Amino acid sequence: MNNRHILATMAAATALAFAPAHAAPATDQIPAVSAPAAKQQFSTLADDYYTALARYEPVNATQNGDNRFDDQIGMSISPAVRARQFALYHGYRKRLQAIPRAQLSRSDRIHYDVLAFELKTLLSFEKFPEHLLPLNQMDSMPVTLANFAGGEASQPIGTVKEYEAYLNRLTQLPAWIDQAIANMREGMAKRVVLPKALVESALPQFKKLPSATPEASIYYTAINKLPATFADADKQRLSAAYKDAIAKLNPALERLATFMEADYLPAARTSSGWSALPQGKEWYLAAVASSTTTNLKPEQIHAIGLKEVARIQQQFAVLGPKLGYNGPAAGLPVWVSGQPKFYPFKTEDEVQAVYHKLNDLLDTKLPAMFTLVPKARLDLRLEPELSRATAADHYTAPAGDGSRPGVFWSVVNDPAKYGSTGMNTLFLHEGKPGHHFHIALTQELDQPLFRKYGGNNAFTEGWALYAETLGQEMGLFDDPAQYFGHLNDELLRATRLVVDTGLHAKGWTREQTIKYMRDTLGYDAVAKSETERYMAWPGQALGYKIGSLKIVELRQRAQKALGDKFSLPKFHEIVLGDGTVPLSLLEAKVDRWIAESK
Repeated sequence: MNNRHILATMAAATALAFAPAHAAPATDQIPAVSAPAAKQQFSTLADDYYTALARYEPVNATQNGDNRFDDQIGMSISPAVRARQFALYHGYRKRLQAIPRAQLSRSDRIHYDVLAFELKTLLSFEKFPEHLLPLNQMDSMPVTLANFAGGEASQPIGTVKEYEAYLNRLTQLPAWIDQAIANMREGMAKRVVLPKALVESALPQFKKLPSATPEASIYYTAINKLPATFADADKQRLSAAYKDAIAKLNPALERLATFMEADYLPAARTSSGWSALPQGKEWYLAAVASSTTTNLKPEQIHAIGLKEVARIQQQFAVLGPKLGYNGPAAGLPVWVSGQPKFYPFKTEDEVQAVYHKLNDLLDTKLPAMFTLVPKARLDLRLEPELSRATAADHYTAPAGDGSRPGVFWSVVNDPAKYGSTGMNTLFLHEGKPGHHFHIALTQELDQPLFRKYGGNNAFTEGWALYAETLGQEMGLFDDPAQYFGHLNDELLRATRLVVDTGLHAKGWTREQTIKYMRDTLGYDAVAKSETERYMAWPGQALGYKIGSLKIVELRQRAQKALGDKFSLPKFHEIVLGDGTVPLSLLEAKVDRWIAESK
């Protein structure tokens, strides 16, 4: 799942900041306006808030399925623009506090509470110079737009208007690049720079982007497949305009690659964690609260991670002999990673065929567990070549208007090294009933736009990780190899709790983290890319396990309390039916359902 939009626009604050729907603030007791007026005030505010978010980060809007701003890239990395945006957030919070919450309907109170939560979190990042780190190996505007170039990703390029929208983005990219370079130079002066290892990982991407001619550019891809239905005048005009835009873009791409290698790399830091930055410890605490929507501290999360690692490794002790392994439980992943039988693929198509077969099987299994499902279909595609080296398998949202499906992207760099054991659990997470059932459904609910196209990491990734566990009930893990894959992926999420907090709160080095992951998971090259992902996105990896543990806990609570009255489809409806919420509100919703069901 693409992450930048979650951190940048839909972060969440600590659970203590959340006002649950059943406990109105004292100011709600004396409403100043009528219920219809309160509803109108909130509706207007919600629209203003979302529009401000989408205009501030229009590429995030595109990635979240809202294609209304596809002709803009935004300049959120500009200090002046950033200052204006935070001024807006302060104003929206004052407007929200003036609305009598008690006068709102149940659904609007949920929207109110989520908005209060998001504004508090967004404002918690105001003091930190995020704009001085405008790109990394996981996330940069030039690479994102390059991945859009074929029209197969989040940005559609198929009509004349869509070709013009993408063209407009290309014309804005040189100014973004120059602002990014200026920001990074300021970061060099203030010691707010990326670790050297991340710059080295990002450099190959940036060096690939410039082209000898406009026609050879990746950004020219869509012109190479202009629809035959276009008028000749449109074809000629668009082709000339793209060549002109790319001719002006290429020098900026060259400037970026040269700057990154000649200036920024020597100034990059040798430390690995966020705590090495000015205000880094406090900055990381904000990221932890954002990702988990809880008030858990890094030390607590680290301990949870160690406990979960030990629990899963105990299950390995039982599973190992079924796979033909009789060594120490902790060594099972390393042993599996060395068995040729678990790497059966020779081509990308063979990998895709397994996922297509699994997709068809789930269509027969999931109706017994879900009555609330999205209308949008799920498509299966291969990750574009440009980003395969640093990407992980992921999901992108459907278009809000239904014109584009949700997509599960599989990343196959070398089919011979694509392991088969984790495929079932991966598809349950990234495809259905994981991200697709949650994100596509959320867009189809009758909600304000900031809820349709927003979210938080703990719910979004927590739900997807919980969805993996449903494979056991559907018989998808009856094969010991697939059950190992499920446990090993769960172990990855538990390991993330250990290494993310280790890197950013306990002073772990990149090398120490890679070794821990390699020893614990049996990974090799992936241990490097995963470690560098956590270095680039502090806290992001924490939401998975923390969110999943909460959903599992709530299901067990409901099953114990309701006994024979418990309905799994109804539980899933309660969890998903109001869209993405902070974990504290999710808990309040489930508790209310339990009380009403009794």
